[in-house]
Amino acid sequence: MRIAIIGTGHMGSWLGRELCLDNEVVIYDIIPQKTKSLANSSVRVLANLSELQDVSPEMLINAVSLQNTITAFEEVIKYLNKSCIICDIASIKGTLPDFYQKYLSKFVSIHPMFGPTYANMDSLKEENVIIIKESCREGSEFFRGFFSRLGLRIFEYSFHEHDKIMAYSLSLPFISTLVFASCVDTTVVPGTTFSRHLKIAKDLLSEDDHLLGEILFNPHSLEKIDKITGRLEYLKHIIRGKDFEEIKKFFERLRDNLSAKGGSDAQTVARRGASGGKPVSATSNTLEERREGYVL
Repeated sequence: MRIAIIGTGHMGSWLGRELCLDNEVVIYDIIPQKTKSLANSSVRVLANLSELQDVSPEMLINAVSLQNTITAFEEVIKYLNKSCIICDIASIKGTLPDFYQKYLSKFVSIHPMFGPTYANMDSLKEENVIIIKESCREGSEFFRGFFSRLGLRIFEYSFHEHDKIMAYSLSLPFISTLVFASCVDTTVVPGTTFSRHLKIAKDLLSEDDHLLGEILFNPHSLEKIDKITGRLEYLKHIIRGKDFEEIKKFFERLRDNLSAKGGSDAQTVARRGASGGKPVSATSNTLEERREGYVL
């Protein structure tokens, strides 16, 4: 397949290196220096977007930064044939469904749930990737084959389901890590757990500010903040009362939560409606209400 990729950040470059092994790939980036990482591959670098007319790609992958995704589509679409499948890799889909509906192009929307901060990009077996259900058949089949060959676990969700689940799998850990980072005192002697959390916080904050912001601005993120606040209120109640029996029950329920039957994977979240359960208000009055709060 003839594939054009615009945007050669971490994910765009990775896709270029992998896809050029079995496809004809061209790339473009508004900052030419960013294409140097692909200089020794069979990928062809375009000097400007208008060259896409001569290339006539069968698929265009938009790998620019999240906040520029739709703008980039609007700039490039005039150089594409009507039959070209357009593809986004956005971590939050937001208004992309409206864009696709407006332009009536064949599209495939994916979300590789891995990146250079934590994943080993040379060995991605059992990492996760999402293909959006509304995607066209040809695009879905292409990426299903591509990701299967890499050993990735493939999930399918609608646009709406995807963004709701991202509040669980991205916003929730991001918020927890940011709260930890806001409380860090570098003058203290760190324990092992503290050091591990500190590394996660530093890695997270090395990411692009726009990406972090867009993930946190997911409309479903506030549900997760309410949930965290409810758990903290319940934990404060136990600690204040030094209730050892209640803390034991709390620990046991957390262990169940983290076990296979507790359902920490994406499929279980989807079965539970992606929201992870009803958020508990910080003003829950009874112990029973607070206890209910940490059960997914």
